[in-house]
Amino acid sequence: MPPEASVCRGPRPRERHRLPELFGFLADLKTNKAATVLSGEPPQHRGATRLAEVVASAESFERERGTLDRRVDRILPANLMYRVETPHGAVGFRKPANAPVGRASVTTVNGEVTIWVWYA
Repeated sequence: MPPEASVCRGPRPRERHRLPELFGFLADLKTNKAATVLSGEPPQHRGATRLAEVVASAESFERERGTLDRRVDRILPANLMYRVETPHGAVGFRKPANAPVGRASVTTVNGEVTIWVWYA
Protein backbone atom coordinates (compact mmCIF):
# COMPACT_ATOMS: atom_id res chain seq x y z
CA MET A 1 0.00 0.00 0.00
CA PRO A 2 1.42 3.42 -0.92
CA PRO A 3 2.13 5.71 2.08
CA GLU A 4 -0.47 8.28 1.03
CA ALA A 5 -3.21 5.63 1.10
CA SER A 6 -2.82 5.16 4.86
CA VAL A 7 -3.32 8.86 5.71
CA CYS A 8 -6.73 9.68 7.16
CA ARG A 9 -8.12 12.75 5.45
CA GLY A 10 -11.67 12.73 6.81
CA PRO A 11 -14.84 11.59 5.09
CA ARG A 12 -14.87 10.92 1.37
CA PRO A 13 -16.65 13.60 -0.68
CA ARG A 14 -19.69 11.38 -1.28
CA GLU A 15 -20.01 10.79 2.50
CA ARG A 16 -19.77 14.45 3.57
CA HIS A 17 -23.42 15.12 2.82
CA ARG A 18 -24.35 12.55 5.48
CA LEU A 19 -22.52 14.25 8.37
CA PRO A 20 -25.36 16.64 9.33
CA GLU A 21 -27.75 13.69 9.26
CA LEU A 22 -25.42 11.68 11.50
CA PHE A 23 -24.94 14.57 13.94
CA GLY A 24 -28.71 15.07 14.07
CA PHE A 25 -29.23 11.38 14.84
CA LEU A 26 -26.57 11.42 17.58
CA ALA A 27 -28.02 14.62 19.06
CA ASP A 28 -31.46 12.96 19.16
CA LEU A 29 -29.99 10.03 21.09
CA LYS A 30 -28.36 12.32 23.65
CA THR A 31 -31.52 14.44 23.94
CA ASN A 32 -33.64 11.37 24.64
CA LYS A 33 -31.11 10.20 27.25
CA ALA A 34 -31.25 13.55 29.04
CA ALA A 35 -35.07 13.57 28.93
CA THR A 36 -35.23 10.03 30.30
CA VAL A 37 -32.83 10.76 33.15
CA LEU A 38 -34.53 14.03 34.14
CA SER A 39 -38.06 12.62 33.92
CA GLY A 40 -37.20 9.84 36.38
CA GLU A 41 -35.48 11.94 39.03
CA PRO A 42 -37.20 12.75 42.32
CA PRO A 43 -38.05 16.38 43.10
CA GLN A 44 -35.83 18.55 45.27
CA HIS A 45 -38.76 19.97 47.27
CA ARG A 46 -42.21 18.80 46.15
CA GLY A 47 -43.88 17.37 43.07
CA ALA A 48 -43.98 14.04 41.27
CA THR A 49 -40.58 14.43 39.56
CA ARG A 50 -37.83 17.01 39.20
CA LEU A 51 -39.31 18.21 35.90
CA ALA A 52 -42.85 18.43 37.32
CA GLU A 53 -41.46 20.55 40.15
CA VAL A 54 -39.67 22.88 37.74
CA VAL A 55 -42.83 23.57 35.69
CA ALA A 56 -45.21 23.80 38.65
CA SER A 57 -44.99 27.60 38.84
CA ALA A 58 -42.83 30.58 37.93
CA GLU A 59 -41.58 30.65 41.52
CA SER A 60 -40.53 27.00 41.48
CA PHE A 61 -38.79 27.48 38.13
CA GLU A 62 -36.80 30.43 39.48
CA ARG A 63 -35.90 28.49 42.62
CA GLU A 64 -34.79 25.39 40.65
CA ARG A 65 -33.30 27.10 37.58
CA GLY A 66 -29.65 26.84 38.64
CA THR A 67 -30.00 23.26 39.86
CA LEU A 68 -31.66 22.20 36.59
CA ASP A 69 -28.96 23.90 34.52
CA ARG A 70 -26.16 22.20 36.48
CA ARG A 71 -27.91 18.82 36.32
CA VAL A 72 -28.34 18.89 32.52
CA ASP A 73 -24.72 20.02 32.19
CA ARG A 74 -23.62 16.96 34.22
CA ILE A 75 -25.82 14.52 32.27
CA LEU A 76 -24.51 15.49 28.83
CA PRO A 77 -20.95 15.10 27.50
CA ALA A 78 -18.79 18.24 27.42
CA ASN A 79 -18.96 18.55 23.62
CA LEU A 80 -22.74 19.07 23.65
CA MET A 81 -24.76 22.21 24.22
CA TYR A 82 -28.38 22.27 25.32
CA ARG A 83 -31.50 24.28 25.95
CA VAL A 84 -34.33 23.28 28.26
CA GLU A 85 -37.58 25.22 27.89
CA THR A 86 -40.53 25.24 30.26
CA PRO A 87 -43.70 27.35 30.33
CA HIS A 88 -41.93 29.58 32.89
CA GLY A 89 -38.49 30.05 31.31
CA ALA A 90 -35.43 28.34 29.88
CA VAL A 91 -31.93 27.28 30.87
CA GLY A 92 -28.95 26.54 28.69
CA PHE A 93 -27.79 28.15 25.47
CA ARG A 94 -29.37 29.81 22.46
CA LYS A 95 -30.23 27.24 19.80
CA PRO A 96 -28.10 27.47 16.64
CA ALA A 97 -29.73 28.34 13.35
CA ASN A 98 -27.74 26.02 11.09
CA ALA A 99 -26.73 23.00 13.19
CA PRO A 100 -28.52 19.67 13.52
CA VAL A 101 -30.43 19.71 16.80
CA GLY A 102 -31.97 16.82 18.73
CA ARG A 103 -35.31 17.47 20.41
CA ALA A 104 -37.33 15.67 23.08
CA SER A 105 -40.42 16.69 25.02
CA VAL A 106 -41.56 15.44 28.39
CA THR A 107 -45.12 15.98 29.57
CA THR A 108 -45.46 16.27 33.34
CA VAL A 109 -48.51 16.71 35.54
CA ASN A 110 -47.74 20.46 35.56
CA GLY A 111 -46.87 21.05 31.90
CA GLU A 112 -44.44 20.26 29.13
CA VAL A 113 -40.65 20.50 29.12
CA THR A 114 -38.73 20.57 25.83
CA ILE A 115 -35.05 19.73 25.60
CA TRP A 116 -32.78 20.52 22.65
CA VAL A 117 -29.23 19.20 22.29
CA TRP A 118 -26.58 19.87 19.63
CA TYR A 119 -22.85 19.44 19.10
CA ALA A 120 -20.71 22.44 20.02
